[in-house]
Amino acid sequence: MNDMHVAVLMGGFSSERPVSLSSGNACAEALEGEGYKVTRVDVDRDVAAVLASLRPDVAFNALHGPFGEDGTIQGVLEYLEIPYTHSGVLASALAMDKQQAKHVAKAAGIPVAEAKVMDRHDFTNEHPIATPYVVKPVREGSSFGVVIVKEGQSHPPQIITSPEWKYGSQVMVERYVYGRELTCGVMGDVALGVTEVIPNGDAFYDYDAKYAVGGSSHVIPAQISPNIYQKIQSLALEAHRAMGCRGVSRSDFRFDDRFSEDGEVIWLEINTQPGMTPTSLVPEMAVHAGHTFGGLVRWMVEDASCLR
Repeated sequence: MNDMHVAVLMGGFSSERPVSLSSGNACAEALEGEGYKVTRVDVDRDVAAVLASLRPDVAFNALHGPFGEDGTIQGVLEYLEIPYTHSGVLASALAMDKQQAKHVAKAAGIPVAEAKVMDRHDFTNEHPIATPYVVKPVREGSSFGVVIVKEGQSHPPQIITSPEWKYGSQVMVERYVYGRELTCGVMGDVALGVTEVIPNGDAFYDYDAKYAVGGSSHVIPAQISPNIYQKIQSLALEAHRAMGCRGVSRSDFRFDDRFSEDGEVIWLEINTQPGMTPTSLVPEMAVHAGHTFGGLVRWMVEDASCLR
């Protein structure tokens, strides 16, 4: 029995609350299985007071989306001097802002797709860039608010300027990158395996494909040439280091091999709070590398600190 007390932070109030609850419960059960004393904390605005009275030895961050992975909760934990998992304040804030993350990645020599940031209200009947392109909220995760504009569409989709849009006014308009969806996790300073994500149904890895059982097929190791496999591992590690990430992260890529075997590899984004649900990618990658799920969460707790 481990006498260390771990508070698992989950839920919260972003669009990704259901994913976070699923991640948090899976991690809490695994940590209990490893012998830790675990308290599940459904995060609300009073989280600082809750944690100040709980005084756990470690906070396991299973939050997703704004407030949970953008440096905000990390700052609260720094104030309270509670060691925590995953990335620190700066890396979390950087990675959550798709535009800033892209600047950092590009400066580190990582290949990115051309993009521009706009206010969604500035969209007109004219396309802002040549089709096909993708419109993404600057600060959301789990594919919330992602709109793909296909070649031949006469004007931008109306949802972007509609009052029903609930993902902030700043959006990134990015060249659509054809190809296979590849992703690679990093654990500390080691790149894990490369997984190909094949959505079952629609051609885009959306929220349902990410989190519904059977929503997508994960092929690990990805069936690609060894040099592309190693290139993706090294780019994932380079992105992790360039952003200053800690603990685990996951970088997503597109690989366009339509015209040659080596094709074009484009880095899309880095996720500092990758999903830890039963269908999630990083736990699968860790198992592929010889870890158990319990071993992975134990490593994350042992890796926890402040001033990350």
